[in-house]
Amino acid sequence: MTITRIKICGLTREQDVDAAVEAGANAIGFVLYPKSPRAVTAERAAQLASRLPPFVTPVLLFVNEDAATTIASLALVPGAMAQFHGDETPARCDAGAGNGRFRYLRAARIPIGPAGARFDLVKYAADFSNAQAILLDAHVEGFGGGGKAFDWSHLPHVANAHLVLSGGLSPANVGDGIRALRPRCKTLAVDVSSGVEASKGIKDAGKIREFIAAVRAADSST
Repeated sequence: MTITRIKICGLTREQDVDAAVEAGANAIGFVLYPKSPRAVTAERAAQLASRLPPFVTPVLLFVNEDAATTIASLALVPGAMAQFHGDETPARCDAGAGNGRFRYLRAARIPIGPAGARFDLVKYAADFSNAQAILLDAHVEGFGGGGKAFDWSHLPHVANAHLVLSGGLSPANVGDGIRALRPRCKTLAVDVSSGVEASKGIKDAGKIREFIAAVRAADSST
């Protein structure tokens, strides 16, 4: 059975970190974008990440932040990797990750609707080849967390890329997303935020459990 790695993003509270870990999450995301309703400071992210057991990865999400700030933030959180979610170029991502000091994900913002078919994911993955994976999110106002899904059928086969599916995922549709995308990439992970929330920045432990159970059910059937 192929195991899909799972990231729960936008956490702000200790109990939500604990619930995600107990449910089986592989990575926990902290939003360091001040305009987000899920925003935390680097110091707060470090406090929350200190609760993580071995082999659960903290991920710090940045939007168009300067390299000095991203490197300093990553250094505060042992084992952290970056997620660049704005308009960063490949060079800016590399610099923001300390030119190899830290691993990073690069978010690709896929247009919703027919325009999604024109997004060149093959070129995007090649341009950001230093990223550990390309995270696929719906292009919404506010840089993610909008609960919107793009049309997965528009995505091409990207044989050499590790992909992370995000954008509007929930316990109800994550299995369909896994089945649609897994054959199109090297490996597939999933990332959820609003789909497991009671309100913005406040997670629902029951929804987290349901989401991870749905992922594992899809794993067992593909």
